[in-house]
Amino acid sequence: MKQKFTTTSLALLLISLFITISCNNESGKTNHQGINPNMFSGSDFQKIQAAVDAARGTTNKIIIPPANSNGTNIWLLDSAILLPGDMTVILDNCTLQLSDQCRDNMFRSENVGIGITDPQWLRNISIIGVGDVLLKGADNPRATGDGNRTLVPAKQPGRVSYGSDAGKEGIKQKGDWRNIMILMAYVDGFKLKNVNIKGAHAWAVSFERTLNAEISDITFDCPEHQVVNGKEVFIANRDGIDLRHGCKNFRINNISGTTGDDFIALSILGLNAENKEGGTVNSTMVTSKHWRGPEDDTENVVISNISCNALTRGVAIRANSTAGIRNVFINGLIWEGRYNAILAGGKGYGDPSIPGRINNIHAMNITGNGRSLIQIEEAIANSCFMNGIYRDTGEQMVIYNIDKNALRNVIFENFVHIRPE
Repeated sequence: MKQKFTTTSLALLLISLFITISCNNESGKTNHQGINPNMFSGSDFQKIQAAVDAARGTTNKIIIPPANSNGTNIWLLDSAILLPGDMTVILDNCTLQLSDQCRDNMFRSENVGIGITDPQWLRNISIIGVGDVLLKGADNPRATGDGNRTLVPAKQPGRVSYGSDAGKEGIKQKGDWRNIMILMAYVDGFKLKNVNIKGAHAWAVSFERTLNAEISDITFDCPEHQVVNGKEVFIANRDGIDLRHGCKNFRINNISGTTGDDFIALSILGLNAENKEGGTVNSTMVTSKHWRGPEDDTENVVISNISCNALTRGVAIRANSTAGIRNVFINGLIWEGRYNAILAGGKGYGDPSIPGRINNIHAMNITGNGRSLIQIEEAIANSCFMNGIYRDTGEQMVIYNIDKNALRNVIFENFVHIRPE
């Protein structure tokens, strides 16, 4: 047992060193040769999309500057900017905001959307911030929340979320994937770096079947409430970063801020949904929920240097009887919130996970408050949790909503409980 622990610890330290070296080597190296949207006419969306289209196959890069040719210092978007493969967007000290007329993403890979049922893979999409970059949701969003939320004009009980479209005849009255600020699917090679995200309409950044991604130096300001026209409204499902079906080889580093739901979620959900088809607006996934086997498992995810105030969880890992989530490494998580710093195997998302389907979850250097530091809800296997500080009044640092005997080779070591005075 002790030898297993020592080997795991060494692996975690090597992974942490690899992340630090990689991030340091990549910082500050940005080539600014690209096409400027101010070269084009039309709305802000039309100018940026025209720049993307012009850069396709030529410079393969656009630069959005702080000053808009319309005389403002903001780029106000009515529709999603659709990004092809081999495209880099440089955000140069600029502010982009979704308009009050927008019911769409801010950025989306162009291979997915309404009517696209068989997405083709794209490669190498990057969104890179330079200096102080702000991505904002609408001041008065038309719709918020996930696909199970009904739009309402004011705070009220139930599975609801605010939207100015609430009650309007002939307009969809539930949320969907268009409420996600940045949505990438079937992309091999993605980078998102150095941006501040405020007021997302649901999940801020979400991935479906995405490979080889680097997300770093991101801050979130997405609490569960927002003031609209002088009144506080409830915005549901404000996660920070979500990995859905088939996400593999992710590095998530140096992320901080506030979210009204999970800060980072690895969630393979919706396999029992009535409508599993992609390309509709009946889901919070733009691609199909049909399960294709191990290629739809999520694996090889490294999460490091996280400091967050997240209402529910810092890192949530949710699966079911079909899905596999494995090889998740967490190093450095400072969390404040209501429930747990880490949730492993959340229930309520389909049939219970088969023992060992969630495996090789390794977390170290965790501190937080809430009901417990860690909550185990499924039969995880071959996992290690070490160096934890729990700062609250709960009776247990680790809560099990499952028979402990169902776990296999799960180690906890060096946990400290510091009760508030």
